[in-house]
Amino acid sequence: MAIKFRISLLSLSACLLIIAIQSPAFAQGHGHGQGGSGGSGMGRSAGMGEDRGIGVSSGKSNGRADSGRGSASDNSNGGSDAGLEGARLQRENIERADRILSDHPQMPARLHTTANSLRSGYQNALLTNPNLKFGQFVAATRLATNLGRTHPNITRTAILNGLANGRSLGQTLQDLGLGKHEAEEAKKQVERDIKDAEK
Repeated sequence: MAIKFRISLLSLSACLLIIAIQSPAFAQGHGHGQGGSGGSGMGRSAGMGEDRGIGVSSGKSNGRADSGRGSASDNSNGGSDAGLEGARLQRENIERADRILSDHPQMPARLHTTANSLRSGYQNALLTNPNLKFGQFVAATRLATNLGRTHPNITRTAILNGLANGRSLGQTLQDLGLGKHEAEEAKKQVERDIKDAEK
């Protein structure tokens, strides 16, 4: 009887020991299962988060989102390019004017003005019309002096505005009230004046 009781105790102890050993392993295995499940769940959640980003907005809008962003950039660059081109023209025209004034230092005085006045006036005019040539500006200045007494509306500003609007010098003078023949004569006279001043 005592022997049987000891065997039963040993068997029970062995069973308890086996259960004790297996319980952490079972718990750990169960934890991994939940972790795997959680991990895959997190993966799906993250995937859904990525699907809501810019890449999918572009896909779902059939590329309209990308084209919108591209158009804004293109529009900006277009504006920047035009500004740079205008600045380049202004710089080149001012440099050309400086060379003319340097080569003909007596010209401003012979036209009853100063080099600084011509230079600053020309720089201001280029802000409105970057394509304006220095010779056109000098001619407008001289025409205003020659004709302003008898035709008060013929000013340098009025002539420059006509040139900025794509009109020629002769057309501008006619727009300001001169007849065709009178405009041609005024233009020839100012060309002679400038040529004499450059000698």
